[in-house]
Amino acid sequence: MTSEPPEPTGNTEAPESTENLEAPDNSDTDTGPGLRASLEAILLVADEPVPVVVLAQVLERPRNEVEAELRDLAACYVAEGHGFDLREIAGGWRYYTREDCAPLVERFVSDGQEVRLTQAALETLAVVAYRQPVSRSRVSAVRGVNCDGVMRTLVLRGLTEEAGTDSETGAILYRTTGYFLERLGLASLEDLPDLAPFLPENIEDIEDENPRP
Repeated sequence: MTSEPPEPTGNTEAPESTENLEAPDNSDTDTGPGLRASLEAILLVADEPVPVVVLAQVLERPRNEVEAELRDLAACYVAEGHGFDLREIAGGWRYYTREDCAPLVERFVSDGQEVRLTQAALETLAVVAYRQPVSRSRVSAVRGVNCDGVMRTLVLRGLTEEAGTDSETGAILYRTTGYFLERLGLASLEDLPDLAPFLPENIEDIEDENPRP
């Protein structure tokens, strides 16, 4: 009589197929900010509405994911009663002061008009006056420094205003206002001192015409 083979010992179950194992989600890493923080950082410095497709390209995230996060973020600001809103305007997203806070903002801007302009603001205003209509990037090129913050100050104080967009680049153009002429006691821009022929096209020309000693 033959004996039966011994029963196998230990775990004899077949290992699970690796095809059913899900790969870890590495869409969010600990090496950088999350989607919400990234959106807030970009929109905080935006001077005009930013389209969802642009945000998705910059952040390298799916468009529907970015759009969903924007809408959730906007709802959170409203629910938490912030002094600003995130709105979808003109095909893009941008921060705006909440409507019921407008009187406070107007008072702040009005009081700020009485403060004397800084040297940087005066130089920027001069470039706009002689090269208008002109974009922020062109003003920055002439001065050799970023002028975005100064340009916003001049707009808030009513000395400059938007004047359409550049036909080639789409950049917003700026010009001086009637208030600018009033403050300088001028009837028109033709009364400005004749300095336009001496204003170079870019910062390289400035350095060429004004070599350092």
